[in-house]
Amino acid sequence: MARSTPLADMPVVLTSLVGLVIVWAAASWIRADATILPSPAEVWTIIASEAAAGELGKHMLATIRRVAFAFSLAMGFGLVIGIAMGLHAGLNRVFGAWLVVLLNIPALVVIVLCYLWIGLNEVAAITAVALNKTAMVAVTIREGVHALDPKLTEMSRAFRMSRSLRLWHVILPQLWPYIASSTRNGLAIIWKIVLVVEFLGRSDGVGFQIHLYFQLFETGYVLAYSLSFVALMLVLEYGVIGVIERRAVRWRQAALA
Repeated sequence: MARSTPLADMPVVLTSLVGLVIVWAAASWIRADATILPSPAEVWTIIASEAAAGELGKHMLATIRRVAFAFSLAMGFGLVIGIAMGLHAGLNRVFGAWLVVLLNIPALVVIVLCYLWIGLNEVAAITAVALNKTAMVAVTIREGVHALDPKLTEMSRAFRMSRSLRLWHVILPQLWPYIASSTRNGLAIIWKIVLVVEFLGRSDGVGFQIHLYFQLFETGYVLAYSLSFVALMLVLEYGVIGVIERRAVRWRQAALA
């Protein structure tokens, strides 16, 4: 069965989001207390005001920068570790327990330790976020390697493909769904961890603003900054990640056709 295209999915996605906004508006009207649950219109007014003042853009860019650096490090190291452990059973036996330990250390503990060991700076913030996600990427990619089609591997050996060619033309195409899943989950998790990092020890960013307005009991501003970044993640999900994922698995659809 053919998959729908991002363009074909868009009306359904937009309708779903409009429905969510309607539910929010109804809940706000029933509550009738803007200090507890402001309406979508009130939050939009705050977003427009902060954007016009330049504050929204400044703090969004600070968070985006941290997310980008941490995401790149986590995906890079996670891919290398996951592929290595998936291809070599010995490495998996020796270091598998390390991944379990890293997966089960709370993100807050890693953040606090990085701030204590490195200091309240950008290096500590990005390191803490990257460490929290690297193990998760590595585990996902390792499982993807374990799920590789052995027939394709045998075929590559029969044609005497080099390791680099086998990696590029046989292993990576089969791993794309796992890479896309890691990318999607990584972005969703990393930006939340970045907000905690900014909440605890940064002087700018969306997390810092949420902390500031939390102290001032400004629910509307907390929602405005949170939803602004959620909107950016939605654009990345449907406008970038989804498109890349569909193109990456075209070979599989062609093979099934």
